[in-house]
Amino acid sequence: MVIRRGIERRSAGVFLIEAMVGIAILVLATVPLSVWLMTDARSFRDTYRRAIAVELVDGETEILAAGDWRNYAEGTNVCHVRGDASANLPEGQFLVIRHGDRLRLEWRGANKSSIGIVAREIIVK
Repeated sequence: MVIRRGIERRSAGVFLIEAMVGIAILVLATVPLSVWLMTDARSFRDTYRRAIAVELVDGETEILAAGDWRNYAEGTNVCHVRGDASANLPEGQFLVIRHGDRLRLEWRGANKSSIGIVAREIIVK
């Protein structure tokens, strides 16, 4: 009977060690995977936001080229875009920069954004 209890304790200890090794292997496999997924999700989100900014800047540039540029004074002006998709952009603003016959519309993030600056420049007459 004494021998049997010793064997049961050893097998219980071996099982505990096997379980700990299995959990360690699982953690070592899932941590890099989760980091990769978070990085990938951030990349997808930034690409989505950049696409929104490009579409809004392109659309607003067409409106400005059609004659709306006359409503902006020489220098830098804040532009209010008409697209509802701008709610999906991070903090920032649209600027119209007018110097003579050159007109530049750009979106700039309020803080250092991973999207960068999205800009279009046209020559108006």
